[in-house]
Amino acid sequence: MEHCAVNVALYGGRGRWAMTERPSSVVERGPDTLNIGPSALHWDGDSLRVQVREVTAPVPRRLRGEIRLRPAGATNDRGFILDPATRRHRWTPIAPAARVEVSLEEPALRWSGPAYFDTNDGDAPLEQDFARWDWCRAPLCDGGAGVLYNVEPRDGDAHSLALRVRPGGEVEDAPPAPRPARLAPTRVWRMPRPFRAEEGAEPSVVRTLEDTPFYARSVVSTRMFGETAQAVHESLSLDRFRTPWVQAMLPFRVPRARR
Repeated sequence: MEHCAVNVALYGGRGRWAMTERPSSVVERGPDTLNIGPSALHWDGDSLRVQVREVTAPVPRRLRGEIRLRPAGATNDRGFILDPATRRHRWTPIAPAARVEVSLEEPALRWSGPAYFDTNDGDAPLEQDFARWDWCRAPLCDGGAGVLYNVEPRDGDAHSLALRVRPGGEVEDAPPAPRPARLAPTRVWRMPRPFRAEEGAEPSVVRTLEDTPFYARSVVSTRMFGETAQAVHESLSLDRFRTPWVQAMLPFRVPRARR
């Protein structure tokens, strides 16, 4: 509660980044609301509305507007254990198939498209229990989605999760993609982008969205559940994250505010 933040990342020519930590004195939460400083999230029974009132870093600029996420069917409350050996970390894909409507005032941008909403929670720091993980999610032709999660815990064997999400929001277990496939590392920080692919698929990076010392986010062309798809892919190295030089860089991107 002493390290709460709303993180907003915009990509492209008008890209901006905001992730300001705030203390518990400016955090309010209830069954349907979460207010963190000047920004607020509210579930109205049909959609999640996010009112963004942030300042970017490291160059301070205002980032303001509204994001509305609408689940494509029923929400999911089924959680998954990410570390079977210690059972201290959980992941719940609440709305793995959804739509988003973005209306920003600063910068002046507006769009809509496929979306995804999940939660992670745990009882220990991530870097204590994981060496790395990678995750990807792709919208499918029927209006559903596919989600892949590959995890390398520090205690126990690496393992994978695969989910097929139906258009109504139903989440079904699926066999993990069988073949390890290495995507090219990022250009600046040489972050590895491990991936798993279906037989016969040749995944490739379409666009790198974030290239940081310990984390990469990319758009990847692949095959998922037998169809060609473009997935958002994330790769996280907790070995890199916990190094002193990375820790020293974090305050420049994640500043601290009193209110």
